[in-house]
Amino acid sequence: MADMLTEPLGRLRLGVNIDHVATVRNARGSAYPDPIRAAQLAEAAGADGITAHLREDRRHISDEDIERLMETLTLPLNFEMAATDEMQKIALRHKPHAVCIVPEKREERTTEGGLEVAKDENRLAHFIAPLREAGSRVSIFIAADPAQIEAAARIGAEVIELHTGAYCDFHAEGAFAERDTELERLREMARYGHELGLEVHAGHGLTYDTVQPVAAFPEVMELNIGHYLIGEAIFMGLDPAIREMRRLMDEARA
Repeated sequence: MADMLTEPLGRLRLGVNIDHVATVRNARGSAYPDPIRAAQLAEAAGADGITAHLREDRRHISDEDIERLMETLTLPLNFEMAATDEMQKIALRHKPHAVCIVPEKREERTTEGGLEVAKDENRLAHFIAPLREAGSRVSIFIAADPAQIEAAARIGAEVIELHTGAYCDFHAEGAFAERDTELERLREMARYGHELGLEVHAGHGLTYDTVQPVAAFPEVMELNIGHYLIGEAIFMGLDPAIREMRRLMDEARA
């Protein structure tokens, strides 16, 4: 879910999350499919950056994957991580272009909500300070809630990533009134985050059917998309799957 390169308002970047290439690899305990190869294919298909989440239980991306990505990537790496001492040490050793702080529970299948920043400001402010000093841009993955956005600004985050999961879930369920309400909330909070001086990103659960309304928000500078693209790659290949997402994003922005 985070950040690539700073550019003027208007340019929408695509970060491709490669976690679930590693999920398929780990299901057999083999060396393939290789997430680093997926990152290289993503770059050729028009991705602006690569996102990888090193979970505490290492269920998909591994420490070796991060090592290899740092050695081989020419695109910026967005390192998703929980706010733990272990992950902070790993991030400080590698110094990726960006780190995105996400909530993490071992029993969840995927990240279920945004980080609770407002109730943990002091700890998180101290946690991200050395990451910023090391040169990594710090993004906070949060719900579209003004209290969380304000807290993210206060602790010194440079970027927020708005959780689009509820919007996408409502769409999938056919709950279109709730979907539209959530979309308007995302729109308002993207505007609010931008007004507070934060760079605004968005992600989680976006598909071909749901990406364009979010891509059209002028304040959103980056979308991070992974699971859906890896799923579509089974049927159409990774390169065309990413190119179609890129096309839809550009069409919405235009």
